[in-house]
Order: sequence, then C-alpha cells, then structure tokens
Amino acid sequence: MKVYQTNEIKNIALLGSSGSGKTTLVEAMLFESGVIKRRGTIAAKNTVSDYFPVEQEYGYSVFSTVLHVEWNNKKLNIIDCPGSDDFVGGAVTALNVTDTAIVLINGQYGVEVGTQNHFRYTEKFNKPVIFLINQLDNEKTDYENVLEQLKEAYGSKVVPIQYPLSTGPDFNSIIDVLLMKKYSWKPEGGAPIIEDIPASELEKATEMNKALIEAAAENDEALMEKFFEQDSLTEDEMREGIRKGLVARGMFPVFCVCAGKDMGVRRLMEFLGNVVPFVDDMPKVTDKEGKEVAPDAKAPTSLYFFKTSVEPHIGEVSYFKVMSGTVKEGDDLVNADRGSKERIAQMYAVAGSNRVKVEELKAGDIGAAVKLKDVKTGNTLNSKEVHHQFDFIKYPNSKYSRAIRPVNESDVEKMMSILNRMHEEDPTWVVEQSKELRQTIVHGQGEFHLRTLKWRIETNEKLQITYEEPRIPYRETITKAARADYRHKKQSGGAGQFGEVHMIVEPYKEGMPVPETYKFNGQEFKISVKGTEEIPLEWGGKLVFINSIVGGSIDTRFLPAILKGVMARMEQGPLTGSYARDVRVIVYDGKMHPVDSNEISFMLAGRNAFSDAFKNAGPKILEPIYDVEVFVPSDRMGDVMGDLQGRRAMIMGMSSEKGFEKLVAKVPLKEMSSYSTALSSLTGGRASFIMKFASYELVPADVQDKLIKEFEAKQAED
Repeated sequence: MKVYQTNEIKNIALLGSSGSGKTTLVEAMLFESGVIKRRGTIAAKNTVSDYFPVEQEYGYSVFSTVLHVEWNNKKLNIIDCPGSDDFVGGAVTALNVTDTAIVLINGQYGVEVGTQNHFRYTEKFNKPVIFLINQLDNEKTDYENVLEQLKEAYGSKVVPIQYPLSTGPDFNSIIDVLLMKKYSWKPEGGAPIIEDIPASELEKATEMNKALIEAAAENDEALMEKFFEQDSLTEDEMREGIRKGLVARGMFPVFCVCAGKDMGVRRLMEFLGNVVPFVDDMPKVTDKEGKEVAPDAKAPTSLYFFKTSVEPHIGEVSYFKVMSGTVKEGDDLVNADRGSKERIAQMYAVAGSNRVKVEELKAGDIGAAVKLKDVKTGNTLNSKEVHHQFDFIKYPNSKYSRAIRPVNESDVEKMMSILNRMHEEDPTWVVEQSKELRQTIVHGQGEFHLRTLKWRIETNEKLQITYEEPRIPYRETITKAARADYRHKKQSGGAGQFGEVHMIVEPYKEGMPVPETYKFNGQEFKISVKGTEEIPLEWGGKLVFINSIVGGSIDTRFLPAILKGVMARMEQGPLTGSYARDVRVIVYDGKMHPVDSNEISFMLAGRNAFSDAFKNAGPKILEPIYDVEVFVPSDRMGDVMGDLQGRRAMIMGMSSEKGFEKLVAKVPLKEMSSYSTALSSLTGGRASFIMKFASYELVPADVQDKLIKEFEAKQAED
C-alpha cells in the first residue's frame, strides 16, 4: 500500500440515526474502491462494518468501525459510528480524531432525534458537516420535504449540491449543480452515466448553481470580489470556496445517494477526495500542557490511541492517530501516560475486520497496531524527543445505571476483570465500586447500552450476571442545634477505659459565625473558640470541628480521637446509614481520668455523644437532584411533561431548538432509574435527554418516613 503524505489524507466521521444506512454506504464505498470484491448485507450478517457477534445478533452497530478507502490518489479514513444514542461514545471519539462529519439522513424520515444529537456534537467540536440524503429509492421518501426540514433546523447554511429527478422505486438519476451534469445509473448501480442536464431541468439547476456559487463565495473575500465582478466562479474556485465554507461551518452541503443500490457513491467519494478539508486545513490540536501540535510528518513522532477492541483470534487491536511525525514498523516509543517502553511490531491500515499491513504512516493518518504490551485507550506514545500527552476526548455523563453482580459470588474477580476490559473498548461503560452503596455499579448511556454489555458478558465470556436497581446515595444532615454528653467507662481488671465528652451540633453553612452562647432547656452554654478544623468531606459538604474546652477538662491530645469518633458516625448516619454532611461540632466540656483515659475511650465517647446529639437536632434526609434536559418532538411535549411531573420533577423552563422542544427540569435521581426506557416508549424513540448532578435537597416528609422504615426493617432483618 502506498505511503500517503499528510496533504493526501482526509479523516471523516460517518454519523446518522439508526437505520439511516451507514453500514450499507460503507459497503458500497469499500466495494467501489476495491477494498472488498463483493458487497455484504446486514441481513446476511457479512458486512465489513458490523462484524462483532453482538452487532449481528441485534442487527445494528454497537461499536464504531475504522475503515479506509483509496480514491484518486487520496486516502479517506472513515469511522462508521453507531446510530443509537446509547452508543454515542463512538461518535464522540470519532469526531475528536477526524476532520469532517458526514451526517446520513434516512430519506423516509428526514431529520430525526439522532440527526439532532449528532449535529449537536459536531457543533460542540466545531467540525465541518456534509448532509447526505440516503434511501432515495424508498416510496415514502420526499426529497423536497427532507431539504425543507434541514433548512428549518439548520438555516440558510444548508446548500444542496445535488437533487434527485424523482424518488421512490424508480430512482436512478440526480442533477449535480456543482458540476452541472446529470448522473444516472443502470439497475446494478456503480459507474454513472454522465450527461448534460435536460432542458426541462436547466432553469432549476442554473438557479441552484447560482445559489451554490454565492454560498461558496461568501467564505472568502477574494472569491466574493470575483463573484461580484464576473457573477460566476470557476469549478476550482467553487471547490476552494466550499472547502473554506466547510472549515468555518459557513455552509452544510447536501448530497444524494442510494447506498443499497450503489448509486451516487462514486461521486460522493470524488467530492470527499477533492473538496473536504485535509488534515492540515483544520485547527491544530493542543496537548495537556496547552501546546499546539501540528500534523507535521517531519516533527518527532507522537501517536494518540483512541480505541481498543478485542477481536477473535488476534486479541487486542489498538487504533491510533499519528498526531505528529512518521511512525514506522519496529519503532521504539515511550508511553507518556504509563512510563513504559513500547515497540510498534505490526502496523495496519484497517477496513473493519480486513487489515492491510503497512510499514509506515505519516502525520494525520489513522492506523492500528497489535500485540502491544501496555497501551490503553487514551494513551500517548512518543519518540524520545517529545513529551506530548493528549486528553481531548470528553464523554457525555451516564444516563442509566445498574448494580451488577455475578450469579456465582466466587466470580466477582473475574467479572471485574471483564468489566475493566469492556470499558477499554467502550469508555462510556463506566464501572464504579461504591464503598458507600456496597454495590458494584455499571453506568451507561441507556437501557439498551447496558443490555448489550450483559449479552456480551454472558455470551462471549460465559459468565452469568444479574442487574439490580442501584441504591441511592442519600445524605443526612440536621436542621437545628442540639446538645449531648456521653461518658464511656469500662473497668475490667488492670487499666480501665474512661472518657467523657460534652458537645453541641448544629447545621453548617459556609461562612456562618460561631455564636458566643447557646441555650438548651433554659441553660446557657458559653463558647470560647480555641481552635477550628474544617474538613471537606469526600462525599460532599463539610464537617467543622471546634475546640471550645476551657480549663483543660479534656487534654488537647485527645481531640483527634474525638474527631475520629465523630467522623466514624458521619460515615453512617443514624436515619438510613447514609453519609452525613454540613454539620458543625463544638466540643465544649468533658472529663478525663489520669490513668484510665486513652484515645479509644475518647473516640467512643465522641462517637456516641455525636450520635445522640444528631438524633435530637431535627435530622433530615437529603437526596441527589439532577439537572435534566429533554429534547422532544413538539407533538409529544405534553406526554413527556406529564411523565416528568409524575417523577417529582420541577420544570425549570422550555424552549424550541431546531424543530424540537427543549424541556429543562430538576429531577430526583431516585425517579430517573428507568427514565431512558420510559422516554423511548413515550416518544417512539424520537426523544433524547442528558443529565448531570445538580445538588442535594431535602426529601419530602412522606418519602423520609418511608426510607427510615425501610432502613429499620433491613436492620432488624440483618
């Protein structure tokens, strides 16, 4: 295989809703470029892209697939991304390592929620977008309506480069207004018949050509001046203007294709090779230190590993992008993240499960290596002269969580090893061993995402697992001041144990002053602050510990032990055993014994005094509240809002966003457990949502009573 230079490489992410035809398009592209001799189909389970057993079982993409085609002396690296929102991690990864996005649209359905979701990510990462309308041979396809939807959603930047002469089962020709030619195909597709535009279409095509020239000129001052002078641009000038428009996101060209019949695919690849930005047309990436790294083949070598997959008969395949320099087979590099040395023994250009051995790859190119010792997803390998580290891929927050355990308890270690390996393949499967909840929690993007994980563990790894509802990480706090004292005394021959602690507890808010006196049951307690310790708690909130002991009733050397006792009780609140937070503790008096007092005595006295005071201080349970944004078609808005209100949601606002309604709410985590499934069911899969932690808030009284009763029943059972 030819070694491609940086200015001959284009990196493209292929995005689109489930069922838009990405896998079928990829088959046609690979077939046309000669990478494969025969096109596979999803029904026959023999496509290059969806080659993992789980994808063949479900009938659509679960993992992104890295592919390449050679076309007109250019190398097009393509990453085919899953369409389902549950597998959005693949799209996020791809957009970070590619330079242009093709958003494929199912001609029957037009702009779908998946289109909206993927477009939002292209906005976030500032990537050029080409819209590609597929399935023009479907009888329900209405090209003009789809184009109208695109313009309504994304504005005047949407500029058609092609339009079909007709859609439905008879579809076989398009008018290309960039080249001003008619393209038509025989029933088998493939190479087009290129002719002049028929007279009946000339007026429409000329008008669209003029709109395209104008859109291309808008992105370059010199071209704009030329356009004003001559009222036209040459083909090469138009290409240059379109490329600049793509880079600036000043235009979104629209192409037509029928991937299933291999019609329009060659013309698309020609456009990708000639017009879309090269690697070095795009803004430079920065490393962790904020240093720009140019895709320069002559610079020191730096590789970023963005994906790992475990493949049958091979083991781990590690996919990388050459960020700078040139990598050759046999190169010795240093892992910037792990400090280990690594030799690149075997290197490939890949097309799904097909691999072509290569000896070197230049800056900007994408390849794969096998048999690496110690490289994980997200690692950087460098030559000795540089120390780059890249960390630019940020995945969306999880939306669906389940507690996971093996059916056979002895398989816990095996399960954890499998889960960690799965996380390498899909970083949006996040595994957490929660000390607080005493559960292993696996987080994902949706119910189907975690169902896929279960299928893989049980089918591929032969390990039976169970999913359970995760416990909710409640917090406990207090609402008023209270006082307690506790004497710990134990005598058992020889040295005994003695410690007495008097303390006040009260709710704490940042910056609140310490009162000079407290009053309980008509008795006044004067406070004299000798020392304050503020402890930020790892589970959120603070514990403020104040020494107010006068006259040496407790030696200062015992104060750390009292604090330790208080902390032990903070880790297991008295209402539900949850972590306590936002409490101020004032130790103001106590007693000690010259012989029997020791640290353990004061730790136990402190713990029990705190527990007694906490119970009398109006204890309350706090629950985690999440900010939730739901993107929903307007015809389903009422159903979705009603469902949220039934989940104790507080609706914060509504707005329209590109054809969809955006609903913003604050919702308790407890009520979000099965929300992804419910939302999909309510809207026929046409809505999506994102959520992130907002704050802890008091639970309603009826919910608190229920939680306390459940905890007490469980304690009695144990």
